This record gives sequence, C-alpha cells and structure tokens, in this order.
Amino acid sequence: MTNIDVRPASGALGAEVRGLDLEKLTEATFSQLHELLMENLVLLFPEAEPLSAEAHKNFGRFLGELEVHPFLPKLDGHQEIVVLDSDEGAKADVWHTDVTFAANPPIASILQIVQCPPRGGDTMWSNQHLAYESLSAPLRDLLDGLTAVHAFVHPNGTTFEAEHPVVRVHPVTGRRSLYVNRMFTMNIPQLRRAESDVLLEHLFTTSERPENVCRFSWRPGAIALWDNRATQHYAVNDYTERRIGHRVTITGDDPKGDEPRWPHHQDTTTAADHRAQPRSR
Repeated sequence: MTNIDVRPASGALGAEVRGLDLEKLTEATFSQLHELLMENLVLLFPEAEPLSAEAHKNFGRFLGELEVHPFLPKLDGHQEIVVLDSDEGAKADVWHTDVTFAANPPIASILQIVQCPPRGGDTMWSNQHLAYESLSAPLRDLLDGLTAVHAFVHPNGTTFEAEHPVVRVHPVTGRRSLYVNRMFTMNIPQLRRAESDVLLEHLFTTSERPENVCRFSWRPGAIALWDNRATQHYAVNDYTERRIGHRVTITGDDPKGDEPRWPHHQDTTTAADHRAQPRSR
C-alpha cells in the first residue's frame, strides 16, 4: 500500500490527498484512491504538480471511458480534455451536477486548474447523501417514488432532455442521494406544476445547505476528483482575473432508484414550457 497523507476537507465530505505522483499512477494506488473517493466523494490534490495531457487522461481512464463533450471547447490535440476558460464564459456559479440532462450522466470528473487568480474562484461541493438523509422519513418515502425531468437547450437550438429518479442509489455503496439540481432539473412529472415547483425549491435549498458543503481554494496545478453521482458543485464567481481549468469526464451510467409509484400527471408540460415559465432561482 502506498503511504499517502489524507486529511479531511470538511465535516460533510471531501479529503485532501498529498504524497502521490499522479503522473505515474498505478493500479494499486488508484485502488486506494477509489476507496477514498467512495468514502469522501471529493478528493482534492492541493500540492499536485501540473499533469501532462496524457497523464490527465490516464488518470480518468482508471475510472472508465472518457467522454468527448459534444460542444465545450477542447485542448488542442486532446478531444477528451475540456478547456474551461472564464474569459470565454466558463463560470458555473449555480449549484449543479454535471450533464444530468443526458440519459447516462457522467460518473466522475477530474479538474486541474492551470491558471487562477491569487484569491477567489474557489469551488464548493455538496454531499447529496447527507441532503437526502436529513429529510423526514415521510418525505423520503414520497421522493423514492418520483422522477424528475432534466433539460438543457444549447444556443444552436438543440434540446437535451432526460428523466431520472429523484433519489438515486449509488451503484458501488448502495447509499441513497438526492438527484435534482437547480441548473438542469425542470419538474417532477408525477406532480402538478405548482406542487413540483415548491417541492423542488425545498430540495434545492436542502441540498445546498452549508452543513453539507466543502470548499477548496485553488492554486495552479491543483486537482479535484469528484463523484458526480452523489455531489453537486458550484464555482464561486468572486474574481475578475482569468481562470482556466482542464477537465476530463468519465462517461456515465444509468441512474437507478426505486420505480416511480405514480404516472405522469395530466398537466405535465414539456421542458420548453418550463423554460418559458422558469422557477424563481
């Protein structure tokens, strides 16, 4: 076993990992990291040296096949590495889970910051296991039998839409978590629109509570690996200097939960209808 230094990042989730050469990651060492990821949901590498593009991709491949994002800009010569540049509008300052509008959302992401301001531009993650477990038993029982519609419309007019359980079961740990987010979740189709809006707002607020959150301050070269199946994240937009990150994303699975116990309500509308009448955010 590799002797690595692991320190909790908060009481809710996250661990800082030191003492690893991620450029030369081995199967044995990754096995340790995977156990830590299942326990902590977010692994932070504050003292990591800048990874080569190939090492960054190889790190991701330990978790699975790498996604080629359909429209985000890529690193030259490396279609699996997305470039997130604040000067090009890459400021995701709304709580979200990545790409939940896809039928098979990504299971994890690995982000390396290559340029950042001297202060500001932190990232926060929230623990959706804790969010679910903090709810009362009757409400958890209701949510276990519901689904939610997630949608995104690209500027070119292409609509992406998927329906997933409101509560998903983690395929490795078996633990339940909330699986709705403020950026992409449109409605709960088994409910009337007004009911859906009120319930989703309560779930969003619960999922974003400070008690469920860890926060990380970046430096150039630092890396974060997170489990996209049980977390949300938020890029804090409190800076003006340029911030650039390189991200690889591991292709998705099929979110599983209990079967819905009710049919879609008859007044269920389309994702386009919901965007025309957005909830208060």
